[in-house]
Amino acid sequence: MISELSKSTVRIGDPQKVDQILNAMRQAGPNTVQVISDFDMTLTRFAFNGRRCPTCHNILDNSKLISEDCKEKLKDLLNTYYPIEIDSTRTVEDKLPFMVEWWTKAHTLLVQQKIKKDLLATVVRESDAMLREGYQFFFDHLKEQNIPLLIFSAGIGDVLEEVIKQAEVFHPNVKVFSNYMDFDETGTLRAFKGELIHTYNKREGALLNTGHFQELHDRHNVLLFGDSIGDLTMADGVQDVENILKIGYLNDKVEERMESYLNSYDIVLVKDETMEVPNAILRHVTGSQ
Repeated sequence: MISELSKSTVRIGDPQKVDQILNAMRQAGPNTVQVISDFDMTLTRFAFNGRRCPTCHNILDNSKLISEDCKEKLKDLLNTYYPIEIDSTRTVEDKLPFMVEWWTKAHTLLVQQKIKKDLLATVVRESDAMLREGYQFFFDHLKEQNIPLLIFSAGIGDVLEEVIKQAEVFHPNVKVFSNYMDFDETGTLRAFKGELIHTYNKREGALLNTGHFQELHDRHNVLLFGDSIGDLTMADGVQDVENILKIGYLNDKVEERMESYLNSYDIVLVKDETMEVPNAILRHVTGSQ
């Protein structure tokens, strides 16, 4: 057993199952593995020194690129829809129309702000965005082992890429599926590209990108990292999965959501702001420990 799995922040519903999956993956070797992860509050911190850290949307929402009036409207949207997103008494189906409504309204507001592409790097640099402690090993080890990292994010792809670029971990093995901005010839935001990706339709995002998964057809072992129940469908585009280990960060509303997380994720990390457990799992699976 991996010693980090006995940390106080770790909860495992079926330790035997986790053991079996980990050993099967280790025996199959790193060239059979792919990693599929959410970004906001999974690869990034939920909080630091008692203060919430920003998501990709928050980085923009809190920036000087957004007017005070727009900030108020975005905050109203958050206060209306976030409680619905994390409400454990509602079904995913019930939440879907609300999530589409929220993201669509937020994106419409952002487009009205006429955001300039060349200012995004500065906004990210000036923000409180933080990748989780231990991120460097996570990204670098995947690169060294030639393991693909697919990031499915309901955030903003341009901002997400800037965060990992500035952390110097946007390696060639990283592929991002997210909401990307569409800029006009003057570099001004005019729309968002393609299909909307929100918290609960990542399955559609995964299935739309089955071509990408086909390139990885010999990687039948999946490590999945998320922080919401919606993240569990991110691997639905993978064909012929042999083993999948689902690791979930439970950042907020721990008591009321613990049961549903334990029923859905193999390993639950409770208010854990580090990559300690994911890194230990990677070391184990790649035979590096």
